[in-house]
Amino acid sequence: MNQLDALRQYTTVVADTGDFHQLAQFQPRDATTNPSLILKAVQKPEYAPLMRATVAQYKGRSLDEVMDRMLVRFGCEILNTIPGRVSTEVDARLSFNTSATVARAERLIELYQAEGVHIDRVLIKIASTWEGIEAARQLELRGIHTNLTLLFSFCQAVACGQAKVQLISPFVGRIYDWYKKQAGAQWDEAAMAGANDPGVRSVRAIYEHYKHFGIATEVMGASFRNTGQIVALAGCDLLTIAPELLAQLGASDAPLARALDPEAARTLELDPVHYDEAGFRLALNEDAMGTEKLAEGIRAFAADTRKLEALMQQATD
Repeated sequence: MNQLDALRQYTTVVADTGDFHQLAQFQPRDATTNPSLILKAVQKPEYAPLMRATVAQYKGRSLDEVMDRMLVRFGCEILNTIPGRVSTEVDARLSFNTSATVARAERLIELYQAEGVHIDRVLIKIASTWEGIEAARQLELRGIHTNLTLLFSFCQAVACGQAKVQLISPFVGRIYDWYKKQAGAQWDEAAMAGANDPGVRSVRAIYEHYKHFGIATEVMGASFRNTGQIVALAGCDLLTIAPELLAQLGASDAPLARALDPEAARTLELDPVHYDEAGFRLALNEDAMGTEKLAEGIRAFAADTRKLEALMQQATD
């Protein structure tokens, strides 16, 4: 049994890509996308026609509407390949606007439903700001399920659990990146690998908190830099993995054992944690890594959205 098959015994495997042609070989249940992945995909020759066709079909509509329609086109193609859910992201520039995030999420769902896609097969990705988490709370009450992304801090995870969001995506690799950069020449790669990786430790703490207190929100580790991080989180509810790392897992027959266990988490002695808005903002502010990576992630997704818009505008010329 290769490591990918072994991982499937404990964890739902999700593909982290906008390249739907790659999906079939890895047989993931779900798939996730974001502006950066869609931007990467539309620059490939095999996907450029899809973008041009969408832009041509809805010429004269607002750019944000055409963008949403293209995201849904990609999502529908992905859903034709997988049995589960696709995650589609709301414009990162709305990350601090609750009402605008809700409106955009509702439009995405309406577009999917117009294509015959059931509401339960779509997760709306939203940045884990206070405003984004509040938008997700409102959407979940309306039956629209959410995936809270750009999650780096424990306080973000706690607030998401309070909001009863469907799923969270803590970013393992970006947490690792921050601590490695901070340590500089003092970083010991071997000592900070596997279970000691700061990104892995972050997800473990969130997972144990959720399972111990019976929080139903699913935990999906994301943003991996190496297969060691994935192996160290075997047993997490879901892991979303880039095709390159899926291929590495599929090519390895090294042992893989369960690392996270819900029953073990329930036996731990943990204190309950709750945040109101002021407490959340203070806790996030106290977490330099979480604050910096959240801001950086929103900026990066917003920049890639602008690049995607520029490509769409060029397609009309």
